[in-house]
Amino acid sequence: MFEGISIAETFSKVNEISKGMSGDRKYYIETRDGKKLLLRITDISNYDTKKKDYDFLLSVNKADLPVPKAVDFGMCEDRASVYMLLEWMEGEEAEKVVPTMAKEKQYSIGVKSGQIVRGIHENSTINDMDRDWYARYFDVIQPRIEAYKNEGVPFEGADEILSFIEENKHLLHERRQCRIHGDFHLGNLIINEKEELFVIDWQTVDFEGVGDPWVDFINIGIEHPAFAAGQIDGYFNHQIPEAFWRMLALYLAVSAITSIVWAKYFAPERLESILELNKKVIKWYDGMNQVIPSWYKEYKVEFGKV
Repeated sequence: MFEGISIAETFSKVNEISKGMSGDRKYYIETRDGKKLLLRITDISNYDTKKKDYDFLLSVNKADLPVPKAVDFGMCEDRASVYMLLEWMEGEEAEKVVPTMAKEKQYSIGVKSGQIVRGIHENSTINDMDRDWYARYFDVIQPRIEAYKNEGVPFEGADEILSFIEENKHLLHERRQCRIHGDFHLGNLIINEKEELFVIDWQTVDFEGVGDPWVDFINIGIEHPAFAAGQIDGYFNHQIPEAFWRMLALYLAVSAITSIVWAKYFAPERLESILELNKKVIKWYDGMNQVIPSWYKEYKVEFGKV
């Protein structure tokens, strides 16, 4: 199964990992000399994308950020698959740990996560992009918006969301572009026994892993407002630019409404929860009439952080 992987002969333990939606085959590996690793195997058609992911991890490793160490990468012997070996991160997923914490602790963990993602973005500016972020973003998103207009499930507030998107999409012109995580959420954060935080799973699909750094906030963890508020404060070192709020509202609105048609056809069991998310967006932003979400303001007031 692992022919062509340079250290396969040293594996002493191999456990398949079924969780995740990336499409990769994933395995927890232990080597005979005691190393714990994550092995990802995917179709050779993804070689270029996976090589970019691996090279990016190498660059982030050099910046000493808390992400898995890149160990090995290559083509399997059958030349039909590509593999990536990464350091295994010990700990629990933050989505399991954060709900058990007091709100002040959730906030402090959120601050750490914001500082980490800022470090990732600061170490990955890309200056030679040949297309503006606006064009790249709406190449992907506009067909999904049109799909909602043609096939989406109507709900109270949909027109307000669509109008807000149309009125604010110009903000995406001339945005800085860098390597993004693309799926930065609590399930891709690991907390160990020392409450150290690590970021895992760079398996982006949209935008080839490159875009406006602020798009990494679309999965901010708003089910835990203290954590989400901390992430924003940590990212900006408590000096949040006004422009961020309107763009966060734009990204959250787009993400919510374009998920409806996807759920309708591919995950009908999630349709009701996604419709509920859209209704929450309307509530957070007072019918899209304000740009600082209510959950952020309420947490800051509750804990005297305004």
